[in-house]
Amino acid sequence: MNKNGFAVTPPMGWNSYDYYDTTVNEEQVKANADYMAAHLKEFGWEYVVVDIEWYSNDAGAKRERFQYIPFGDIEMDAYGRLQPSPGRFPSSAGGKGFAPLAEYVHNLGLKFGIHIMRGIPRKAAHENCPVFGTKETAAEIADPSSICLWNPDMYGVIGSEAGQAYYDSLLSMYAAWGVDFIKCDDICDSRLYRTESFSGWEETRMLHRAIARCGRPIVLSLSPGPAHIDRAWEYCTYANMWRITDDFWDDWSLLKAMFVRCEMWQDHVRAGCFPDCDMLPVGRLGKGFGQERMTKFSIEEQKTMMTLWCMFRSPLMIGAELTLLDERTLSLLTNRELLACLGENCKGTQVRRTEEQAVWINEDRTSGRLCVALFNLSDEEAVLSVTLEELQRTVAPGSEKETVLFELWTGEESHTVSHRMEAVVPAHGVRVYRVG
Repeated sequence: MNKNGFAVTPPMGWNSYDYYDTTVNEEQVKANADYMAAHLKEFGWEYVVVDIEWYSNDAGAKRERFQYIPFGDIEMDAYGRLQPSPGRFPSSAGGKGFAPLAEYVHNLGLKFGIHIMRGIPRKAAHENCPVFGTKETAAEIADPSSICLWNPDMYGVIGSEAGQAYYDSLLSMYAAWGVDFIKCDDICDSRLYRTESFSGWEETRMLHRAIARCGRPIVLSLSPGPAHIDRAWEYCTYANMWRITDDFWDDWSLLKAMFVRCEMWQDHVRAGCFPDCDMLPVGRLGKGFGQERMTKFSIEEQKTMMTLWCMFRSPLMIGAELTLLDERTLSLLTNRELLACLGENCKGTQVRRTEEQAVWINEDRTSGRLCVALFNLSDEEAVLSVTLEELQRTVAPGSEKETVLFELWTGEESHTVSHRMEAVVPAHGVRVYRVG
């Protein structure tokens, strides 16, 4: 189990990637932070996360050919540590890094996060930059045989004393900036190294040690997935979140597949340790990809996604441009009854799953509050049911008293019939009840 005590409940926030891709700037981050503070903070949303390539001066300039420009124009200090692009993040100029932007976010009562890539910049190795606090250089700690298949920016870091010193200096800098959350990429799973040794496992441990030494509680999130179930103990020990899927987008087949993944990982959800279902692709998406659009998920599919993420107790990261949220999407993200399933004492469990349906329960082990979700995974409307006996809820012998049910999305009250919960559920939809 993770020993650092950070994030006892699943982190909730906004991440810039789904809307901005690599191109987000300071003004846009502030606008989303302002919106979160005004409309979402009271519901538990608190992290504002700047995603990939914030250090790139030419991000998006060749998007028709490259998502990540090979040997692009990047910002880096004398010790090979990436810095925010001053053209995109003006307050970082003069060596201030993200400190001014983090302060802005903190002054709103929110927390600030960044995306990083595993390893050390290739540019630092090629230029033989010194490693802060050591007599060694970036070239001596870089592992050119450990690279990312899809991003050309970094080499892996050798698991040596100087390699650890590099990660320690990174986290010391991030702590000084006021970073509260790090999403580290190309570390939870590798598309490139399947049979060979993958240095990401050791680099996870190096990051964990660096966080413990930096003097600031920083949540560590590992990407991309799918995470390896046989390494569950390791993720729990060294990280707070780890992706159980590759990039998740607004496609029903991907959402349906998440029921299998959540079943696999449900027993590894605990305080400080959260298998991560990835982002919530709701609202407006895709501007940085050159295809701005509304989510392709229907409203019923969005309810299914939000319900599964909450019943399972996944971290929640909104992918939309917050300032463009409509009222219906905002209502999906601010359902207090559903968000209560993320509570510290709650536990989510799958009761049933077939190709056509799934049933999940979420119980607060302190208060006894029970929620039951009936998911229709089929392409047609269906009548779904579950008995209280299947849910292991005892009923007094001969009792005729039925249980009150409160549906969390509609607010409607009903009762069990013959101690059975039954509902007509739309295709790809859900009915979720608080019981009693």
